[in-house]
Amino acid sequence: MYIERIPNRNSPPAVLLRESYGEDGKVRNRTLGNVSKLPSEKVDDLKILLKGGKAVEDFF
Repeated sequence: MYIERIPNRNSPPAVLLRESYGEDGKVRNRTLGNVSKLPSEKVDDLKILLKGGKAVEDFF
C-alpha cells in the first residue's frame, strides 16, 4: 500500500491510498480510499506508517 497524489487541474490534488497487485502478468493499481480531506500532517504520518515506521515517538 502507498499514498499517491493525483493532480487536478484547478483543484487541490487528490490524495489516494492505493495498492498494487498483479493480474494477467500486468501490474495493476487499486484505490482503497480517498484521504484528501485529512490534514497534510496526518497524510505524512500515514506514509511513515506504511513504510514500516513508528506510530508514536519514543518519550525516553
